[in-house]
Amino acid sequence: MAGATTIGRILIAVLVVLTLSTHVTATGQGPRAVEQDGAAEISTQQLEGILADRSAMLLDARPALEYAISHIPGALNVAPKAGVPMSMYVSDVAEIGRLVDGNKAAPLVLYCNGPYCGKSKRLADELRDAGYLNVRRYQLGIPTWRAAGGACQIELAGIRHVVANDATAVVIDARESAEFANGALRGSRNIPRSLVLEGKDVGEVKRAKDDGRLPMEDHNTRLVVVGSDAAAARYVAQALAREAFHNVSYFAGPFDTVRKSLSQ
Repeated sequence: MAGATTIGRILIAVLVVLTLSTHVTATGQGPRAVEQDGAAEISTQQLEGILADRSAMLLDARPALEYAISHIPGALNVAPKAGVPMSMYVSDVAEIGRLVDGNKAAPLVLYCNGPYCGKSKRLADELRDAGYLNVRRYQLGIPTWRAAGGACQIELAGIRHVVANDATAVVIDARESAEFANGALRGSRNIPRSLVLEGKDVGEVKRAKDDGRLPMEDHNTRLVVVGSDAAAARYVAQALAREAFHNVSYFAGPFDTVRKSLSQ
């Protein structure tokens, strides 16, 4: 009986370890293996550290409009390689060379649309063939970044595209209520930065959930946050991302820049 009990405990321990390992990999919080293309994969936690200490250049391997609509803050984007069909899209290595001033030892991190997206893998192959020595991939990509509570950044071209083409998108204006009352984007909803508190289901965010300013029946709705400045917009966007809204982007500039761009 004692032997059977010991074996049972060992089996339970093995199952717990396997379960935790699967969870860590799925959430992007643990180290990733080196793939056959030679580019090591990194976790979400590792990417956050890289962005914090600016120890590598983050490259978004997707097309320009997709980047403009929503990208990981701090990422750069380059033109596509010429003559390649969209199904095999890959960024232009020569453009990356200009970004790094020809330094092929420069640390690079690539990402695209998640585990089943081939853009960052193809770019890693091309960079390796061109002699680049320090290339890693955040293969979990922008879907996992969002799912882990990360807000994204949107460019002016992205805002113009969303306003013109996505009738379901919601623009959140993080300016104070008096500023909002003096002029706002059509259909936008006001969640003042000063009333957004730390924590979940508190302050103005809770009130916005209850009064319909936030789309509580579809947490995948695109939310675009604008504000008096980049810091205010990002703060509110991050707060919304932590409330399980999975498609939140902010504009890293003043509200007037957005208004002028949309009025042109």
